[in-house]
Amino acid sequence: MVLHGKRALVTGVSCGIGAAIAKKLAADSADVAITYEKSGDHASEVVRAVQSQDRKGVAIQADSADVAAVQASIQIAVAELGGLDVLVNNAGIVRLTDLNDMSVEDIEARINVNVRSPIIASKAALPHLKEGGSIITIGSYFADRVPLSLAGVYAATKSAMIAFTKGLARELGQRAITVNLVQPGPIDTDMNPSDGPYSSGQVQLTASGRYSKPEEIADAVAFLSSPVARFITGTSLIVDGGLNV
Repeated sequence: MVLHGKRALVTGVSCGIGAAIAKKLAADSADVAITYEKSGDHASEVVRAVQSQDRKGVAIQADSADVAAVQASIQIAVAELGGLDVLVNNAGIVRLTDLNDMSVEDIEARINVNVRSPIIASKAALPHLKEGGSIITIGSYFADRVPLSLAGVYAATKSAMIAFTKGLARELGQRAITVNLVQPGPIDTDMNPSDGPYSSGQVQLTASGRYSKPEEIADAVAFLSSPVARFITGTSLIVDGGLNV
């Protein structure tokens, strides 16, 4: 019941980390809205999982690269849930490519989803967040370490979220609203499967010698959303199995 009465919006949810976060917040007694772009069936499954916890669940179709859609998703979530206490900026794209082979359109896509979207969503959420509210963005260990050339632009977008988190934490501190960043290491998802082409190298870099599960990232988000983390703000919680030690 640690999040009882809280209303959360998790962006970019269909499966993987976003789905695990939505389910965990519901298990901790929050009502949860999610956004999705195309995977309506997967989004419906997440909503049913939320509702199975006797919590309100809402799915909102929104392209995170579309500014108007991001802004509208905040307003719909507020209307459906009766307010907003927690924003989780989870939407993101990877697309690992060397800069030499990357089109300008691909660069813009990464920036629009990984940088612009969380900033726009956070701005739209500000009028609705009250004391005890929180904004949590899902980053990446690539923000601090870039072990392969293909990840330069992706890493740059995730590194930008470190500065954004710190600045917004300063802005909202006097309102008792926390702003934090969760930086996962290798997580077993569709985008980065534990049996994928880059998996063995990532595992070798970790101290734990394994991939993480999406639920372990969800636990970190739930913690930062809860009252016990009320004095933690402007920080990056690195959940990478010791990859960056």
